[in-house]
Amino acid sequence: MNTATLRRKAIFVQSIFFATAAVLILTSIALVLFIGSQGLRLFTTYSPADFFFGTSWNQSTHTYGVIPLLYGSLMTTFLTLLVSVPLAILVAIFMVEVAPAPMRRVMRSTVELFAALPSVIFGLLALTIIVPWVRETFNAPLGKGILPATIVLIFMVQPTIVTITEDAVRTSASSLREACHAVGATRWQMLSGVIIPASRQGILTAVILGLGRAVGETMAVQMVIGNITVRIPKTLTEGATTMPATIVTQLPEAADPQTRSALIMVGFLLLIIAFALILSVRTVTGRSSKKPKAVKAEAPEPVSPDPRDPLRELEREMEAS
Repeated sequence: MNTATLRRKAIFVQSIFFATAAVLILTSIALVLFIGSQGLRLFTTYSPADFFFGTSWNQSTHTYGVIPLLYGSLMTTFLTLLVSVPLAILVAIFMVEVAPAPMRRVMRSTVELFAALPSVIFGLLALTIIVPWVRETFNAPLGKGILPATIVLIFMVQPTIVTITEDAVRTSASSLREACHAVGATRWQMLSGVIIPASRQGILTAVILGLGRAVGETMAVQMVIGNITVRIPKTLTEGATTMPATIVTQLPEAADPQTRSALIMVGFLLLIIAFALILSVRTVTGRSSKKPKAVKAEAPEPVSPDPRDPLRELEREMEAS
């Protein structure tokens, strides 16, 4: 096979990849433009200030304030990450540094099983276990609200954060463990002073991806949150709603064009949030993968140690003690 034939094949393969990438990019742009144009139609008949700052969403009165929806999404996401992130980091460290190999395999299989469960299964379990518990424990009439939705999301987000955090911790531990032992560091000093700081990029990526899962989750949350849109809930056990849950419950029955435009505008806001999260992940992973620029070969100059190096910080701490 001569060089010209190889070149033609390479050009053909590159053309296929380029065409595929172009189709995906153009489709994404068209999707954003379509959803945005459909949603922005709302503001021809409805005030943008009332939409973005209104505290009630009621189809019967044509009131479309997004604050109750946004409040439910932010509260469930914040509470989920507040519990999930520390727990996931502890589980990942335990799997890498403490658990024996058989237990590690069992834990990893369990995490993968939870990641593979459909959302409706989580919602069904929540309806039969969590909702009755909330109703009896907190004397809530329905037992639905932000609290049961948060508990469901904790179980759903854990596999994502644990898996990525475990990979980050294992990669850092394999390269730094011997160096820590060489300077006489204890396991706690190694974990808190070296391994976790060195894994912060991977942990942050896991948190951002878990955030995206919590914000966009629909089915399980819709089954247990109550879907109350007319007001902002005062407690975690009152009925509430989220942005995805409102779209799912109201869009199929929305006959009024204004209502449909309002719901599509909520979807457009979710799309913006998704793009922001993707950009955040790209930024974080890009920082961690940057390599130093090549320099000309010159006489070496004395270089002072990086004061932020975790190993040097650990050495100074041990010398001081």
